[in-house]
Amino acid sequence: MESLEVSAKTVEEAIRLALAKLGKQRDEVLISVLSEGSRGILGIGGEDARILVTPVYSEEEEEALGEAGEETPTADVVALGTEVLETLLRAMHVSNARVVARPPVPDADGQLAPAVLNIEGDDLGILIGRRGETLTSLQFVTNLILSRRLRRFARLGVDVENYRLRREESLRGLAQRMAERVRATHQSVTLEAMPPHERRIIHLTLNDSPYVTTQSIGEESERKVVIMPKK
Repeated sequence: MESLEVSAKTVEEAIRLALAKLGKQRDEVLISVLSEGSRGILGIGGEDARILVTPVYSEEEEEALGEAGEETPTADVVALGTEVLETLLRAMHVSNARVVARPPVPDADGQLAPAVLNIEGDDLGILIGRRGETLTSLQFVTNLILSRRLRRFARLGVDVENYRLRREESLRGLAQRMAERVRATHQSVTLEAMPPHERRIIHLTLNDSPYVTTQSIGEESERKVVIMPKK
């Protein structure tokens, strides 16, 4: 998750330079404008525009990165991640919350998931958002800042009042119920659109089923899991 800082006379020119260096399209990166620059007076004392460009990886690329560099975070990494997240919460004016680290736990495929920074407090639904989208963004920004501070890839989970734990349990139950329906009716079932990490839970839950198989269909935020009878 490496970011690139680029300077140029204008923001648009800086974006073009950054995309050329990264070999990415505009919809494949996250762009933060650090400074829009200034023209100065009579061309004197002007300042270049500066931007920070971060590649946004596909689901497959993210999983490959995670598997290649995954390791149980050290206590120092967890402490730094906690500091980063607490700073973000203060910047968001969320004062009624505290961050508590959960230890690594077995993931859906039996592997150790990274440590999770669980945000505890009252009335924190605003940090979760529709389909957990706000929470996903908060986790992304936390890990982006953490990786830049460490100068290497790092990944910590971020949760709010154990929302992800409850959601994962719900998704496992949904996957098993729908698999039983497919087995009984021999008809495929298409689930609602889900973000990548939730679709992964469905896939892994049914991965060893002798009766059904799964696949993702659709584009971007509308991708869904289809549960189908095995032939």
